Amino acid sequence: MKRYLIWGLGLMWCASSVQAQQMEEILQSVAQNNVELQARQQELEAAGLEIRMQNSLEDPSVEYSPFFRKGESGMTSSELVVKQGFDFPTVYAARGKAGKLQRSALERQWDAARQEVLLQAKNLCLDLVLYNQTRELLEERKKNADELLVLFEKRLQEGDTNILEVNKIKMERMNVQTEVAQNMAAHRTALQQLLALNGNRPLEFASDRYPRVEAPADFNALYDEVMASDAQLQAANMEAQAAEQVLQVNKQNWLPKLEVAYRRNTDMSESSNGFLIGGSLPLYSSHRKLKIARAQALSARLTLDDARLQREAALHGQFNELCRLKEAMDVYDIPLMHETLRMLHDAVVAGQLSIIEFYVETENVYQNLQAYMSLENQYQKLLAEVYRCRL
Repeated sequence: MKRYLIWGLGLMWCASSVQAQQMEEILQSVAQNNVELQARQQELEAAGLEIRMQNSLEDPSVEYSPFFRKGESGMTSSELVVKQGFDFPTVYAARGKAGKLQRSALERQWDAARQEVLLQAKNLCLDLVLYNQTRELLEERKKNADELLVLFEKRLQEGDTNILEVNKIKMERMNVQTEVAQNMAAHRTALQQLLALNGNRPLEFASDRYPRVEAPADFNALYDEVMASDAQLQAANMEAQAAEQVLQVNKQNWLPKLEVAYRRNTDMSESSNGFLIGGSLPLYSSHRKLKIARAQALSARLTLDDARLQREAALHGQFNELCRLKEAMDVYDIPLMHETLRMLHDAVVAGQLSIIEFYVETENVYQNLQAYMSLENQYQKLLAEVYRCRL
């Protein structure tokens, strides 16, 4: 069996005894090698560190002041102050809880980005399955045309047919070859896109069968699963909780900021040591910060509500579309169409059917087969979108 093998930016046909990678293995490879996900992972780590820094102690400050006096040589006195500022202790606890929720929101956002990349990769794999199925159908058409051309050229020499029928077969072969070239180009493009998602690492995929996925029979069960595990909804929920916690932090802004310092003064041969305790009262900024935090919390909550409404509406539409596609697919009797093709082939070989009539009938059958494959591809892609939370 021929397989596509892609390496670097090159593409070639090769006969390989190595079993082609399954779709799940492809997705695992993309999750590991995708450059965008690697960049987002670094952004996640940087953002997490930045959030932790917001709840750290302030950096200590050191001040040293030498003093000089007119008429005296050298330094006459000096002052050394080592100072440490910090918030009221309860603020650190509240801010730490807010930071934990913010990091959880960032992790859910990364999960959503990961699912988006893997959904792109899975859609490309599903397209490759369609291209492989189409190639098999085209190879079958070409094989039949080749056999009929040999047969009818012999009949033409014997005077049992005319040149029009022979030319009709040759036209069919040309049409098939054109479609094969188009199919190969589309296959090549999809593989190159899949390669890019895999960090330009080699991939091999030759499957012509879709993965087995149970279609949702009950909307309520589908709704419960999706709404509970959707990464984007989880991220929005974490952001709303984090905003509420930030509001709680800002409600404590009336508490004073504290400062503790060690102070040393020297005067000629004498020195003195002491401590400094002080603080600052946020009389003017506290109210404004609280209003900002309250508005941000309300915005985050409304964003979550909107995300839920949008996801619910999309899920209703996707479920209805799945049912419609399933009904349309069930109309097609695939075994009957293949049996019809075989019977038409036998009839034209036996001389019971002209080539013109043969191709008129088979063209309808091939169009129905291709329509079914297209519907099945749409159905599988929609299933992948619905169950993206499982990626």
